[in-house]
Formats: sequence, C-alpha cells, structure tokens
Amino acid sequence: MKRRTFLTIGGTAALGSALTACGGSHEPPPRPQPEPPMHSGTVIAWNTLALDAVRATRMPPPIAARALAIVHSAMYEAWAAYDSVALGQYLGSQLRQPPAECTRANKALAISFAAYAALLDQFPGQQAAFGAHLAAMNSRPVDAYNNSATAPRVGNIAAHAVLDQRRNDGANQDGKLAPGGIPFADYSGYQPRNPPLLVSEPTPRASIPFPGLWQPLSFIDAGGVRRTQAFLTPFWDAVRPFALGTGSQFRPPPPAAFGSQEFIEQAEQVVQIQATLTERQKVIADYWAGSSIGELPGSYWCRFAQLISERHDYSDDDDVKLFFALANAVFDASIAAWDAKRAYDSARPLSAIRYLMQGHIVQSFGPGGPASGLRPVAGEAWMPFHLASAPTPAFPDHVSGHSTFSAASAEILRRFTGSDSFRHTVTIPARSLLFDPALPSAPVTLAWNTFSDAVAEASISRVYAGIHFERASIDGRALGRRVGAAVFARAQALWRGHA
Repeated sequence: MKRRTFLTIGGTAALGSALTACGGSHEPPPRPQPEPPMHSGTVIAWNTLALDAVRATRMPPPIAARALAIVHSAMYEAWAAYDSVALGQYLGSQLRQPPAECTRANKALAISFAAYAALLDQFPGQQAAFGAHLAAMNSRPVDAYNNSATAPRVGNIAAHAVLDQRRNDGANQDGKLAPGGIPFADYSGYQPRNPPLLVSEPTPRASIPFPGLWQPLSFIDAGGVRRTQAFLTPFWDAVRPFALGTGSQFRPPPPAAFGSQEFIEQAEQVVQIQATLTERQKVIADYWAGSSIGELPGSYWCRFAQLISERHDYSDDDDVKLFFALANAVFDASIAAWDAKRAYDSARPLSAIRYLMQGHIVQSFGPGGPASGLRPVAGEAWMPFHLASAPTPAFPDHVSGHSTFSAASAEILRRFTGSDSFRHTVTIPARSLLFDPALPSAPVTLAWNTFSDAVAEASISRVYAGIHFERASIDGRALGRRVGAAVFARAQALWRGHA
C-alpha cells in the first residue's frame, strides 16, 4: 500500500515541541465568551469525500466501516482540542488549545487537516480529491508544518494519534500479519468445511457435505471471469472495537441447526418469498443492496445523517459528535456481526435450498439472474433475486450485516436527536434496478416515518433478495441495537468530558 507522502509527525511524540496546548498544572486563564457554533459544513464535506472514496475503491463493508471510523475519530480528536470540556479518545486533554486559538476558523482547519491525514492513510489512491478539497479552503498539506499555522498541526497530530493506535488493531491494514504482505489478508487460518459450489450448474448433495455450514461459491463475474469466493476478513472478530470489550460481547444465539424443523422451514420460507416477490419488494431488495450506485449499508446511514444534520440545522460542533458516534457504531457493528459469522460459520440460503430441495421443482430465477425471469427449475439449481455475477456475499449467513449496521446506526440517530422520527422518502426511477433493469415499470417511492422503519426495511430486504434467512436479520437487528447503545454511551462520555 502506498504510504502518506507528507504526514510524518508522530502523534503523541510531537506534542511537546509542536504545540503549546492548554492544561498542565497551572490554571488556564478565563476563556472569552464562546463564538456561536460554526456551521460551515466542514464535517459533512469530508464525510462526503470519504463516502465517495469508499465507493470509488469498492471497499468491502467491514474495511469501509473501519476507514470511516478512523476518519471521523481523527476529526473528533482535533475538534476536542478546541472544546473546553471534551476529551480526545486517545489524547484526552493534551491537545487543549489556549483561548486565543479557539476560533471557528482554527477549529475548521484542524478538523480538515485531521480528515485529510486520515483519509490519505486509508485511501492513498484518492489523494488528488483530498488535496483539491484542501486547496478549495486555501490550504495545502505542507501547512501542517508551517510554524505559524497552529491549527493544521493540531489536526495532523490528532490524526496521527488515531492512526498510531489503529496501526496494530488486528485489521492487518499493512499486511504484516499474513504471508505475502497483502493488506487486510486473512491471518486466522480459516478454511471452509464445504468445497466451492458452482452456481451455474445444478448442485448434487454430495457437493454440500456440511449443509448447515457456509459454502464458497464459484461463478462468472460481470467481466466474464470465473471467480471463487473466499470468506471476506474472517479474522474481523479479532479487531479491536471502539466501545465493546470484545467482538463477542453481545454475540447472538446460534442459527437454526441443520436437521431441525426450523432449518427446513426457513429454507421453504425463502423459496416462497422469492416466488411471490412484488415489484415493490424487488425495488426494496435492489435499493438496500446498493443499487446501481454501489452504496454500502454504513454509507446509506451516513447519507441519512447528513439529511438529519441539514434538517436540524446542526453546526459543525454537532456534526463532529454525531458522525464520530455513527461511524464508530458501524465499525463496532462490523466486528460484532463478523464475530457471529465466524463463530457460527452458517450456511447461506443458496446452499441450504439446493441441498434440501433436491428432486423438487421450485419457482426460481434462471441462471442469468433476475433479468432472466421467474420459472420452474430443479431445486438443486435454485437462484436468488440477486445478480448471477455476484449471487451471494462472500461470508456466512448469521447474522446479517445490513441488519446489524442499520440497527446500530439508527440507535445513534435516535439517541442523538432524541426521537425516532425520520420522515424521509426516496423515489426509484422506472427501469433503473441493477438486479433487473426492466424494473420498476413505473417510479416507486420508499418512505420511512421512523428510523426503525428504515432498519426494518433494510433488514427484510436481504430476505427479499434471497441471501439471508429471516433469523439472521432479526438477530442482527437486536445485536445492532445493543452495539449502538454501547457506542453512544462511550462517545457521549468523551464529548462531555466524563471518560
């Protein structure tokens, strides 16, 4: 991975020589009356750049969750230096600035330089976009080293405090934990119990020796290349969380066991739902899967938070706290969800249905995917309402990441705003679906009166898509709520100075 080109100051090591922060054993002078909260859109602008970088690099959900948490933790760490109460996550009050430095302009600069440093570490290939945004603020990366520019140096040091702590957090960003030095490569030794399943051909039962366990798929991707899945980041349960003690802290109950009546009934339920999908349900499945724009579940909730910020006329002071809590909730949700996925290693519907429905004729989408239409097929050739070139995500069923991420995010938004009210709509244009470009036949509007409504729809969308059992969605929502509550409590304690 390409390294940063200018950010070489060590986080805490540079505190003594680079800054003269408030604090120490003496009592600081009285602060002047604070300026009105700034509302320059600084935080929202950097959040948008981060989401664009996630999409441009096609970053997988757990890795994207960590990247966004790092960026917003860096911004929070810089902001805390200009607040009279808040404590930094890693530096506490060490960066606290003297009253004369605590201006809106300095605060915005420090936040921006922290965002720049963190983004460049996570998305080195997107440097031009990040540099252009700094330039639009009449700033340059080199300003972090200008002796007369305190705020950029504060932001730089704040970012490095976060990056230094995250460098050995178990995510293997530098690839040093696995042979070959590939960033985020598996170092846990995970091996699937089942051999790869070739999606384009009927699957005999002998090809699924462990029908209750996850099975990698082999398929032809959108570029015509045959791909075989590997469990994406099976070590993610070992990554150090923000607020949880461990990824297993709130581990949900196990999924239905193979051989149980529940295991059979959940497979039959998915087959029945797929056979009777309405056009609206197909829109829901497509929208929450990212649609043609390729949005990830955590990214959707950042976009929602931007809408809430605009609606409530939040200042950058509010936004720093909101996105700090939100990004870390999605991050901890990713660790908790992947802990369950690794612990239970449970089968996805495609494998389970092909095993259980052997010798039966079922209604299913053809080998070309949803666009090829619903038809009677042998159970051992069943296909979900999902792209044939990406028929099921590359990790186990239990629990649903969409459900966990969404529930954790909604918990943050409910607690931060003091209400479950959302009142938001999205209209999906006619003939715009990724899964089936002929749909919808007319525009469809999705509406959510509450955050809870949006969570429920995001969760059931994965069942509509045929890629999760309902239990994975239900238990994922319960897990996400607990994670969100824990993250909000810790984040709030930090910005209130109680940590």
